Amino acid sequence: MKAVLLDADSLGTDIDLAPLREQLESLEVHPTSTPAEARERLAGADVAIVNKVVLDADTLNALPSLRHICVLATGTNNIDMEVAKERGIRVDNVNAYGTASVAQHTLMLILALATRLPQYQRDVAEGRWGESPFFCLMDHPTLQLEGKHLVLVGQGELGSKVAGLAEAFGMRVSFSARPGNEANDRRPALAELLPEADVVSLHCPLTEHSRHLLNADNLKTIKKGALLVNCARGGVIDEEAALAALREGQLGGLAVDVLPAEPPRDGHALIDAVNESPRLNLLVTPHSAWITPEARQNIVKLTVDNLRNAAQES
Repeated sequence: MKAVLLDADSLGTDIDLAPLREQLESLEVHPTSTPAEARERLAGADVAIVNKVVLDADTLNALPSLRHICVLATGTNNIDMEVAKERGIRVDNVNAYGTASVAQHTLMLILALATRLPQYQRDVAEGRWGESPFFCLMDHPTLQLEGKHLVLVGQGELGSKVAGLAEAFGMRVSFSARPGNEANDRRPALAELLPEADVVSLHCPLTEHSRHLLNADNLKTIKKGALLVNCARGGVIDEEAALAALREGQLGGLAVDVLPAEPPRDGHALIDAVNESPRLNLLVTPHSAWITPEARQNIVKLTVDNLRNAAQES
């Protein structure tokens, strides 16, 4: 059985691929691949192992021997799933590989916003601490998390993990209803929770119902000074509207680990605003919540499990 890994560098060069080699008769590894290179490299392959390389209809139809696609991620939007189904190509993804990693990143963002870290770091760098008439700076009001209300959108493994960490800080946690299913969900709708939320953290997939879930209209109803964190998918919030709410003081802080287009080769308003003066309570991290070595190595382990299961079921 021939397998081809198309974009190994997306896992990082420090990750051990030996478990994959042990599971497969033959593994051809490429650091990166363009869509055109992917078609050429997958010729004659039984298994494609891919993270973000696009395998569209034309590519899949040009690969008669392909029987299995292992996606090194949760999302499969880079695979033409309809054609794969028509062709009888099995597609497996990986889930919950970085729960601890993403949860700690989420909490880091909440803590950084609550303590106004972006603003105080700028003050220190600009020498304002040394100019202070007394021993500290108190120009930016901070937030004690204990006793505050955290609203989470998404009650899966990740959202539940974040809830546990927040409760350890003494926060009160509420989960909102699933976007688009409010009428059949016993949990309160997000609209009901926003006016009393001190922190809102998003952990839901991007769907037609969750696109711009936080937008110009409902950001007007959020508790003034609330913190908003998005470690879900770019587009779950209307970033332009959120930035406007931050500038106006309706939001007390905004942090994102995701943007609608990644990498943002054409820039983005939030990136431009990071160095705005006066400094906003704004953090943008480069989709790095998942990148701990433990999480990335776990992707390899889960992919081996998918290969093993496929072999047993064939």
